Amino acid sequence: MSMFLTSQNKTDKQYYSDMLKCIGSLSRLFSESKEPYIQYRIAENLFCKSFNAKNLSRTDCSADASKDRVGIGIKTFLEVNGSTWQKVAEFNGDHGQFKSLGDKEKVKKVANLRNIRIDTTKRIFDLDKMIYHCVTRKPGRILVYELPMDSIVVGDIKKIKKNKNIISFDDGLNSYSFNISKSTLYKRFNTGELLLDLPVEILDDPFDSLEKLLSTTQESISFSSIKKQEHIFLPLYSMKDGKKVVPDKSGLNQWKASGRKRDYNEIYIPIPSWIHSKFPGFFPSRDTAFTLILPNGKEMSAKLCQDGSKALMSNPNSDLGKWLLRDVLNLKEGEVLNYDFLDNIGLDSVVIYKNNEGEYDIDFTAVGSYEDFKEESY
Repeated sequence: MSMFLTSQNKTDKQYYSDMLKCIGSLSRLFSESKEPYIQYRIAENLFCKSFNAKNLSRTDCSADASKDRVGIGIKTFLEVNGSTWQKVAEFNGDHGQFKSLGDKEKVKKVANLRNIRIDTTKRIFDLDKMIYHCVTRKPGRILVYELPMDSIVVGDIKKIKKNKNIISFDDGLNSYSFNISKSTLYKRFNTGELLLDLPVEILDDPFDSLEKLLSTTQESISFSSIKKQEHIFLPLYSMKDGKKVVPDKSGLNQWKASGRKRDYNEIYIPIPSWIHSKFPGFFPSRDTAFTLILPNGKEMSAKLCQDGSKALMSNPNSDLGKWLLRDVLNLKEGEVLNYDFLDNIGLDSVVIYKNNEGEYDIDFTAVGSYEDFKEESY
């Protein structure tokens, strides 16, 4: 397997190595352990800064970063003996789909759900492959490996064993275990070819070092207010009788609407009326074209349509459906989308970021994100 890290330039790799050692040296801010401590969010942010990768950690997908059509899941854990179990997916929202199944069928269902998430992530961000970038720690050292993020070969699943609340299984490529009560899938990570082996000197008193840094720079330190990019969330569904549904002939199934012949890719993302009331001026006026930047970096012309500007559509109106229904959700032409499908892949809303007048970013968000946004906005 070709490694992501080995294909990066020397300057970026050196910066990444130096910063890992620097962060590791501050471990006693958090722990008395002999192993350096690297918090997972710091590992994700450092990786993206070092290699100018797109940070996907705020999205609910199977990758934390992407670059050059490679999706990267960033894992940080203790080296132990080079073989350790690590969490790779949670299925709390899908518990009802497998709780009543037997062990074999339960494993197959979880494996299929895992594969759907990986495939969906690749389609959303236009990725060719997925890997794990593993930052492991042992006393006085930080080690870096890379491993493939394999889909589970469902047809080759074997060695299914249940021990109390845990079902373990193997697909010939990897070993997995599924914690039934936590609805959590674990994979055994066997560290492979060593890419970085970094010695780390853990400072006895990191606070003293920070105080010295502050004393030499305090005159130039200034703070500005924290700015959050202007954004709103939109649901990919509607509510009917207290339940989430994708309407049969509107929204993401607009192509089925009667009245005239329609393109199979004709859809719109619904904009609830309260969005316009709470966030006036976020969008341009009805029928005014603007640029929508997709998660893969591609651009699309879009506009608000229908009475009350209740529909976000592309221009031409088939582009949005081509991207969302075909490229991302992998639906066939004429295949009706329902809410269970969205729930299975773990997303049911989008976030729209306003970059400037006439330019917006769109990204996917986890199930429940829109409801949380609405509750916080009122």
